[in-house]
Amino acid sequence: MSKDIRIRKGLDIKLVGEAEKVTSEATKSNVYAIKPDDFHGIVPKVIAKQGTEVKAGEPLFHSKTNENMLFPSPVSGEVVEIVRGAKRKILTFKILADKEQQFADYGAKDVKSMSGEDIKSHLLASGCWPFIKQRPYDVIANPEVAPKAIFISAYATAPLAADLEYVLTGKEKELQAAVTALSKLTEGDVHVSIGKNGSSPFTGLDHITIHNVSGPHPAGNVGVQIAKVDPINKGEVVWVVNPQDLVIIGELLLTGKFNAERIIALAGSSVKSPKYFKTKIGAEVSSVVYDSGVNDNNIRVISGNVLTGDNVKPDGHLGFYHDMITVIPEGNDYEFFGWNKPIFNKISPSRALTFSWLFPNKKYDLNTNTNGEHRAFVVTGNYENVFPMDIYPLQILKACAVNDLDAMEQLGMYEVAPEDFALTEFICVSKQPHQQIIREGLDLMLKEIG
Repeated sequence: MSKDIRIRKGLDIKLVGEAEKVTSEATKSNVYAIKPDDFHGIVPKVIAKQGTEVKAGEPLFHSKTNENMLFPSPVSGEVVEIVRGAKRKILTFKILADKEQQFADYGAKDVKSMSGEDIKSHLLASGCWPFIKQRPYDVIANPEVAPKAIFISAYATAPLAADLEYVLTGKEKELQAAVTALSKLTEGDVHVSIGKNGSSPFTGLDHITIHNVSGPHPAGNVGVQIAKVDPINKGEVVWVVNPQDLVIIGELLLTGKFNAERIIALAGSSVKSPKYFKTKIGAEVSSVVYDSGVNDNNIRVISGNVLTGDNVKPDGHLGFYHDMITVIPEGNDYEFFGWNKPIFNKISPSRALTFSWLFPNKKYDLNTNTNGEHRAFVVTGNYENVFPMDIYPLQILKACAVNDLDAMEQLGMYEVAPEDFALTEFICVSKQPHQQIIREGLDLMLKEIG
């Protein structure tokens, strides 16, 4: 049975450079990288030291607080470097890939005959557990705490986001195996949100509850969908999994192999021919970007989307949870009297000197310029226009800024994640780092409240 979720508040940021629905094989990277910082809150303890030969799916490190939580190599090869930063913090594991890939064999499983504990143990041992994240706190799920429900957002509304219906086509067997396994890890439902007018591969699968979603961004954010379907109260936990990660989990269950393959969208106005590429987690960004060509040298390469992605250099690597690479012009140029003249080439929720509201379907070629500088919070009332959750965004941001735990709890901090504030950060006239403020607030709550 399906249930509709209709979002009215939000803002669609339409950009030039949407990926054409054509998939190519990306050039194989020589070196793949896994960054422990992708797993927020995890302190890594090295398993595969420099010079160790690993197979795809064998662990590189485990969590300091839980030795059973393993983090696997996406490819087989030699661990050629463990990059460290200040205080010897581990920044990156680099693996020189073999020409012929070898996979660790975890054994094919009959999911229907497995118990919830069997599935949990198997996902932990095979390195697939990091794909499961939890709310509250937006961190890797604690395997000791059962969730009241599991949520999967198969409807992407972020700027230039990969079309999930396209990339998941033909993966029904893997998706079914994964959702069947996840359904045994919770007494609640496995909620899957799809586009209202689309034809998702999830349609017709068993052991899930379908929700048809419509509306502007952030309708595709899983946090918004949780708030509309089954809000989180104090003491409750829900788990979240990305759709393409389900494919990896499903393939592991069906074949016994950890195949870190991922179809990503290369998009953005600085890309000559934006399209989809088949690559692997941790691949070199240059193996995708420069195969398609770029329009300019003064660019910013983002692993992820323009609102929540990571700024990586052209020699950087694809993030563990990312399914797209965005390339847009670097915004290090400034307009003379740009604040005091009519603006036709930028998007804005305000009607003061801007005219994007007259052209709702126009696509914009935007750069990274923030068009302003950091200042104190200005109360404009604009945040509420793009924030569809039943929460006061300005008040919760201020509570986080001053570390007021009581106010954070009362204002609904258990329901939010940094990505839920990407739009408010985008339209903020004060240029405040909303996502960073929320992240630091969540970290404080996790430390003090748990």
